[in-house]
Amino acid sequence: MTGRERVLRALQHRQADKIPIDLGATESSGMTAMACNALKRHLGIDSPTRVYDLGQLVCLVEPALMALAQADAAPVLVGPREWRPWSLPDGSPALIPAAARIQATDNGYQLLSPAGVPVARCPRGGWYFDSISHPLEAAATAADLEAGRQFCESFDLPFYSDQSWAEVGRQACRLFRETDQALVGNLWVHLLAAGTDLRGYENFLIDLASDKPMAHRFLSQQLEAYLPRVDSFLQAVGQYVQVIQVNDDLGSQLAPLMSPELYREMIKPYHGKLWGYIKEKSGKYLLLHSCGSIYELIPDLIELGIDALNPIQVSAANMDTRRLKREFGRHLTFWGGGCDTQTVLRRGSVAEVREEVSRRIDDLAEGGGFVFCPVHNVQPDVPPQNLLAAYEQANSFHY
Repeated sequence: MTGRERVLRALQHRQADKIPIDLGATESSGMTAMACNALKRHLGIDSPTRVYDLGQLVCLVEPALMALAQADAAPVLVGPREWRPWSLPDGSPALIPAAARIQATDNGYQLLSPAGVPVARCPRGGWYFDSISHPLEAAATAADLEAGRQFCESFDLPFYSDQSWAEVGRQACRLFRETDQALVGNLWVHLLAAGTDLRGYENFLIDLASDKPMAHRFLSQQLEAYLPRVDSFLQAVGQYVQVIQVNDDLGSQLAPLMSPELYREMIKPYHGKLWGYIKEKSGKYLLLHSCGSIYELIPDLIELGIDALNPIQVSAANMDTRRLKREFGRHLTFWGGGCDTQTVLRRGSVAEVREEVSRRIDDLAEGGGFVFCPVHNVQPDVPPQNLLAAYEQANSFHY
């Protein structure tokens, strides 16, 4: 059975010969570049690590590592045309997009826009670049939002990801023909996160609660900005991908970021329009990435046509995998949840990692509807032995 067939069976809630495996098919099921370098040092692999997402410092998982993990899925995404060398925060080497402008500071690094404006910062000893630019923060009227429409149109498509749609389409065609992996179109398209980043986190949450006309104006504008991109993306890759990933982090460690009632009033209608448009135009399975405790929102996500959920943050409140499978397993494929990243994968022994993976498989694998990967990207402090043990344990399971 091919990897493509395994993933499709999981999405159809049918058992395959073995559990389908993911390492790197999405921006939230791969590896940070520092973790990747540590793994390659452990394995004696000498090859350049390519960082395509500077925010998370996430890298492309190269074919040799995918083969080691027996990965059944691969990403299709808009990346850079060219690369250049850079040293990661831990001093190890990597290639980053050539168009990216990173400036050293007294306390780390900052990412500059093409105009030279600092837009993100990585502090000394940090692992990520955090956004520090909220270009619509001062907007007070519909006219102010309209004047900043270009920020909505470029959101989720970093300036350093400069491939054309034709180039992305050729990449997808090559992967479809040369591999037997399921292809995941990484479309991203946040709505809630677009608001918190472009308006500022505090501003936008206040908008949602107390200035709802402003929030509606922003969400409408962001939705309008995304639809032409969806069309371009689908025209380029739609015939090759089997899954399309969308994003919006809706949960914190302890609860949803807002009450279910507020979500249903303010965010859900726009999710419905955006995700419904993608499904109607593409006919593909929709994979939603949403971190945190989102148990209370899962029925809404299913209603909106989401087919699979990632990363299944098992350490968050109310995200018990056995309960999730029992209550939602007929309708939802769990793409993740294979090993707790916050504690076990980072701090556990190899035996504890194997035990954790077996437990999550017991909870999630029966009847299909499960794609194995740890919870979110592999972080820099994960011991390579633990990561290898997790994937070895998952690959040892056969239905």
